[in-house]
Amino acid sequence: MFNFFWGLIYMLVNLTFFLICYRWFGKKGLYAWIGVATVIANIQVVKTIDMFGIVMTLGNTMYVSLYLTSDLLNEKYGRQEAKKAVWFGFFTLIMTTILMQMVLVFQPQPGDLAQDSLKTIFGLMPRLALGSLTAYFISQFLDVRLYSWIRRFYPLRNQLWIRNNGSTMISSFVDTLIFCSIAFIGKYSFDVWLEILFTTYIIKFALTAVGTPFLYIARNFHPDGEPELDQVK
Repeated sequence: MFNFFWGLIYMLVNLTFFLICYRWFGKKGLYAWIGVATVIANIQVVKTIDMFGIVMTLGNTMYVSLYLTSDLLNEKYGRQEAKKAVWFGFFTLIMTTILMQMVLVFQPQPGDLAQDSLKTIFGLMPRLALGSLTAYFISQFLDVRLYSWIRRFYPLRNQLWIRNNGSTMISSFVDTLIFCSIAFIGKYSFDVWLEILFTTYIIKFALTAVGTPFLYIARNFHPDGEPELDQVK
């Protein structure tokens, strides 16, 4: 039960930082969040925890916040800004992966304390790194496209929850399917693979719903000097 209650606190802290980042730094803060969150989520995924008898990886809360960020950019600044942010996140993920792999090649001195820990965190198998990069690239661009498409049918301000949940719940399933397929097919039996797939998605599904009120709060922020989509038009 400790992990569950600590997870609730962690989720609230995570989403509160998301709100602060936008409230204080505006659109630039959302870009910064995309860059930081993509890296942190892929570090956190190395750690596994047990919750209600189910083994799961960390990083889901941070990863779902990426969808909140791209949806907020789409909502307030338009589809092109959301796509640009996705590209920025993809760049930061590739940059971090390459640089940290190069760091691991350096020969540590005999008294070094960090090499083994860095190997544990960043020495991921190429298959896992490929799964993460591919899943992020496809699912994030899908989310941006789906959000814009759903907005055509549900454009009202009070229908934000439909746009957000509809696009994120579909794209996060695609993300989970791609990552689990690349990373785990052939390593586990089909039954175990299926369990990992659906438990991971259910967690993301729930986190998306919980994050929606925070998206409503963020939408009502008006950072100074930044024209929003309706103002641009």
